[in-house]
Amino acid sequence: MSHHLISRRQMLAGTAAAGAVGLTGFPAYAEVNWKKYAGTTLEVILAKGPRGDNLQKYIKEFTELTGIQVESEQIPEQQQRQKAVIELASGKPSFDVIHLSYHVQKRQFEKAGWLADISGYMKDPTLTAPDLVESDFSAAGLEYAKNDKGQMLSLPWSVDYFILYYNKELFQKKGVAVPKTLDEMVTAAEKLTDTKAGIYGFVGRGLRNANMTLWTNFYLDYGGEFLDDKGNILTDGPEAIAATKLYQALLTKVAPPGVAGFNWMESMASFTQGRSAMWIDGVGWAPPLEDPAASRVVGKVGYTVVPAGPKGQYSATYGDGIGIAAASKNKEAAYLLCQWVVSKKQGARLLQAGGGVPFRNSILNDPEVQQGVKMPKEWLQSVIDSAKISKLGLPVVIPVAEFRDIVGAAITSTLSGADPATELKKAHEQFRPILERSEKA
Repeated sequence: MSHHLISRRQMLAGTAAAGAVGLTGFPAYAEVNWKKYAGTTLEVILAKGPRGDNLQKYIKEFTELTGIQVESEQIPEQQQRQKAVIELASGKPSFDVIHLSYHVQKRQFEKAGWLADISGYMKDPTLTAPDLVESDFSAAGLEYAKNDKGQMLSLPWSVDYFILYYNKELFQKKGVAVPKTLDEMVTAAEKLTDTKAGIYGFVGRGLRNANMTLWTNFYLDYGGEFLDDKGNILTDGPEAIAATKLYQALLTKVAPPGVAGFNWMESMASFTQGRSAMWIDGVGWAPPLEDPAASRVVGKVGYTVVPAGPKGQYSATYGDGIGIAAASKNKEAAYLLCQWVVSKKQGARLLQAGGGVPFRNSILNDPEVQQGVKMPKEWLQSVIDSAKISKLGLPVVIPVAEFRDIVGAAITSTLSGADPATELKKAHEQFRPILERSEKA
């Protein structure tokens, strides 16, 4: 220990030992110089939600640590995405740091070169704390954050796994077991449906575009892949047709009236009112279910992984990250902020409040952090188990919004009785040229 202290003092004093370098090419015993950019002001653009709240609530701690001032604004998600594209395309964005929606923006931002490469920063011990290493992020997080050259273009912040919510009371009344497979889920939903009592076995997103997040979970479990090795879209094959038939059966036979117009809000309302026995959606919706002011099912909610399909068991995964604009003049200072945003302390706060799930395994698996989680233990277990079976829930393509619109419209039309195979074929033929143009652009 004394040798370390002496070396560190010598290094800070600028003596000969300061020139000693390790195998990395950086000074021996280097540690993060948090105050290096004191006096800098950073501008941050956030998507409105729990992640933004968490950053803004504790940002004074970052300023105390670094001396860096942070100006941030939260903008509703859709508007934030539009604003970001307009400003980044101009080459003169008003922000240094951006909150990214990976499942929508990853490919577009990579192809346009809008994000700074932070790979070198992560290897620099004067910029990066020893506990921040790539291997601590889940596989899905790294897949989102890295481009096809293996460069880190952002830090994975919060992941949204899809899980199965179920009403324990309704299950017990009917003597129904929690389903382990999709086929069992259909059977359970049929048994739990009592239209005279206004109770339905299943609820989920039926609204065009929004429905894709539910449908893709079925698609993945039937063995579906979005793209082949050459980047061609694969959404009209047998896997897609089987997934669509399941979706069609659930939402037309055992779901509430009007479900074709449901997004997550309407689905949640049906579930929290005790009107629907099962609901598949993101893990982040748990807090309202356990809030007595918003829910009639407090203490009655079960949480588990999405049931397995015939070709696998996956949790459709979505996520967001924090990155640096390539045009920023304060990249290293911005990196310090990004690092703090995904730190263990901030991640623990996010998880414990139920406002998000960190991509970092060391946070999820920390017993002390787990003890502070306000959500039920079953919820936390469903998160940990979903992380092991996570798979990206949308194709990594630039026109992902068009993909959601076109395929989502086809799926919604099946709720009015249209044939799944016919609708998917039309959607495939409509989307394919859009994808090809986007890659050539």
